[in-house]
Amino acid sequence: MTVLLEAEHLTKSYGALKVVDDLSVSLDAGEALGVVGPNGAGKTTMLNLITGTVHPDAGRIVFAGSDISHAAPHERCHAGIGRTYQIPRPFEGMTVFENVLVGGTFGRRHNERESYDACALALHRTGLLPRSNTLAGNLTLLERKRLELARALATDPRVLLLDEIAGGLTEHEVHSLVATIKSLGAEGLSIIWIEHIVHALLAVVDRLLAIDFGRKVADGEPAVVINSPEVRDVYLGSEAE
Repeated sequence: MTVLLEAEHLTKSYGALKVVDDLSVSLDAGEALGVVGPNGAGKTTMLNLITGTVHPDAGRIVFAGSDISHAAPHERCHAGIGRTYQIPRPFEGMTVFENVLVGGTFGRRHNERESYDACALALHRTGLLPRSNTLAGNLTLLERKRLELARALATDPRVLLLDEIAGGLTEHEVHSLVATIKSLGAEGLSIIWIEHIVHALLAVVDRLLAIDFGRKVADGEPAVVINSPEVRDVYLGSEAE
């Protein structure tokens, strides 16, 4: 397998609080990596370091063979790193299509025709095409999650970073969203997915990473990691049952 993304020895502190501590993470092309850990473990900060919205105190990030440690967030997006956020914040007064068009136009520097094509494809892949002309403010939570996903896909990413995208959904909605994410992985999209809903991760990912206090605790085959006594008892508790 070809390594597409590699974060090496990342460290980030806020005053005396070290939120990421000598953390190294790699992702192969076409691989889906799940990330688990308790609240405050540094998971979202890890994604922020990869996307460039936060800069590391130490370490480096290599994407597609290029060192992007000092690249701006928009440059990383243009290079092929897309992400979603825990809480969807669409432009509520704009339609679903217009929201996705923002990603297609500015996130990947498409021309007008390419932007429209990228948006239509993203809406199709996320099941939102019938809602294209609906105001984003009128969407259900699941549809907002799908819109968040569509906006990221419209940037034509090579790596998709998902930050607790299933949070707040019903069990039925989680299964629906998992099916969509699984289909994206089957298309060859590389994925890093942070999630507290463990069974959702296990349905999709090829590898599982557990972190706590910003440090790697376990990394490997999902069944092995999830059944690790330390991971089950300290990080997942009853969620692992």
